[in-house]
Amino acid sequence: MPVVFRFFSIFPLWLLHVVGAAMGWAAFAASATYRRRFLANAALAGYRFGEVRAAVAHAGRMVAELPRLWLGAPLPSRLVNQACVERAYEAGRGIVYLTPHLGCFELSAQVGAREWGPAHGPITVLYRPARQPWLARVMATARNRPGMQAVPTTLAGVRQMIKALRRGQAVGLLPDQVPPEGQGLWTPFFGRDAYTMTLAARLAQQTGAAVVLARCERLPWGRGFVTHFETLPEPLSSQIEAATLQINQAMERLIRQCPAQYLWGYARYKQPRAEVGV
Repeated sequence: MPVVFRFFSIFPLWLLHVVGAAMGWAAFAASATYRRRFLANAALAGYRFGEVRAAVAHAGRMVAELPRLWLGAPLPSRLVNQACVERAYEAGRGIVYLTPHLGCFELSAQVGAREWGPAHGPITVLYRPARQPWLARVMATARNRPGMQAVPTTLAGVRQMIKALRRGQAVGLLPDQVPPEGQGLWTPFFGRDAYTMTLAARLAQQTGAAVVLARCERLPWGRGFVTHFETLPEPLSSQIEAATLQINQAMERLIRQCPAQYLWGYARYKQPRAEVGV
C-alpha cells in the first residue's frame, strides 16, 4: 500500500480531484449510514442538500489528494490575512491554530510551516495514529517534515505542545474531532450537544498563546488552494466551559464561510470512545 501511495503522489492535482469526486459520490451512493449522517448534519446546520451537494465530491477529493499532500511535491496556496499570524508571532506567546474538517485541512499546517517555520520554529500538530501499521508509518513520515512535528494524542504529545507554545512556537489542532471519553465536554455545535475537546482551550489558557483560526479552501480544477486566517472575535474566556463553546462557535463560522467543503458525513455527534489518554 505505501507503494500505491507513492504512485498516486506524482499525479497532477486536477486528476486526483477528478478521481476523488467520483469516489465521493460512490461512497455516498453505497452507504446508507453515511448518506443519512451527511443529510442529518447538514440539515441541523440549516442547509438543504442542494446547498451542500458539492461537499459529497469534496469529501472524495480530500481522500484522493492525501498521497500528493503526504508524499508529493508541495502544493501551492495563496494566503489571506496572514498579518494576523504575524502579529501573533510578534507577541511572542505562541499560536494555537484551529481548523475544522473543512477543505484541505491537512495543507493548513504545511502552509504555516513553510511560511513561518524558518523564522519562528516548527508547528507541532496533534494527530491520532492509524490502527493499520502501514498507514501509521506513512502518516508519521508525511507529517514529520521540515517545519512540522507531529505528536500523538497522548499525554506525552500534549506536553510537547505545551513546551512548543512556551517557546513561542505554534501548534495545530482540529477541535471538531471527537475526543476520547473524559477529555471533553458536551457543548452545542450547530444547536445540538456534541462531545467537544477541551484541549484546544486549555492550551491557550495555560500558555497565553494566541488563537488563530485557519481554513484551507480547495480551488476548482486543481488550481491550488487559498488559506484564510482570522482571530477570535473576542478574547478566549478563562472558564473552560465558555471557552469550549467559543471555539465551537468559531468552527461554525468557518464552516458557514465554505459549507460546500465541510465533511458533513463526519460522525460529529457520536458517543466518545473509552480510552486511557490525555
